[in-house]
Amino acid sequence: MSRRTQAQRDAITVEIGYALFSAAFAAALVGGAVMGPAFALDLPRSAARAFRIAGLVLGAVVFTARIVHVLWRFPRGRDGAQANRPEGTGPERP
Repeated sequence: MSRRTQAQRDAITVEIGYALFSAAFAAALVGGAVMGPAFALDLPRSAARAFRIAGLVLGAVVFTARIVHVLWRFPRGRDGAQANRPEGTGPERP
């Protein structure tokens, strides 16, 4: 087991921060879009409550899915390379 370098720890920290920030932003957009009619329109009480609950649930789902998506694609191999990528391969060069 090898220890991570400071650069690798910093990269992980930045990636986690990005995942949290982008997940919160996406959840706020989706939750706000779904909850918007409950606040903007004169809906019956039960319909407004349903919109608010649906907005909260969908916001939580989007938040979780975004964090999983961002962190799942973060490279997990040695030297930042993906573990399933053959050695010596990389981005195409012109």
